[in-house]
Amino acid sequence: MSASGHRPQTSAAEAAIPKPEKLVYRIEWRMVTAGEATLDLTREQQNWQINLKLESAGLVSRLFRVEDQYKVIANDRFCAINSNFEAQEGKRHAVTVQQFDNLRHKLVVDERDLEKKTSQHNEVDIPACTYEIIGALAALRQQHLEAGKSVVMPIANGKKVANARIEAQGKEAITVDGKNYSTMRYEAFIFDGVLFRKRGRAFVWLSDDSERMPVQMRFQMGFPIGNITLELEKTEKP
Repeated sequence: MSASGHRPQTSAAEAAIPKPEKLVYRIEWRMVTAGEATLDLTREQQNWQINLKLESAGLVSRLFRVEDQYKVIANDRFCAINSNFEAQEGKRHAVTVQQFDNLRHKLVVDERDLEKKTSQHNEVDIPACTYEIIGALAALRQQHLEAGKSVVMPIANGKKVANARIEAQGKEAITVDGKNYSTMRYEAFIFDGVLFRKRGRAFVWLSDDSERMPVQMRFQMGFPIGNITLELEKTEKP
């Protein structure tokens, strides 16, 4: 819902955004290329399937190898139906499955640590339309918020559900991979105990046109992580 307590309405044109596509991002950390993120949106009858693949590269991969696979099924409004997250990060190897039971208004979470051979089961109360983090980004692309306006989205991260505020902070011209974009900068208030315990800030720049393309994302984290930036390198349309 919006900050005023009402869920923003989307026009027919906005509802057509986004469309099936494949987006490839370069991940930068401490002034070096740290890896690649591939975000793939496809239509599955009336639903959306979202696949996100994160891979470390170069020196970062030698220090701390990351190979994450994230799959989401969501409805036509990007409200989550289920998700599967397989994380291989350093020595950690875990699988987290989320089932969004909208009839019971419950989120059912099963997590398995494949290295420690342990498992956890949890159930959390949720609203009728709850997003996971990637679906929330897709839903944001359907919104056209003026600078200074905000929207509140119930978002789940596998541990909890929080009403996270996302604020349109202003138009900004940026250059990404040698291309100039006119964008709207948004801040998602998901850290500092809202959705994640860590201190930090999360920004996304959406192109200020009909595509509403997420051309850049940045996570400003505290020491020792620092800033992590994702910059759009390539787009593919079916």
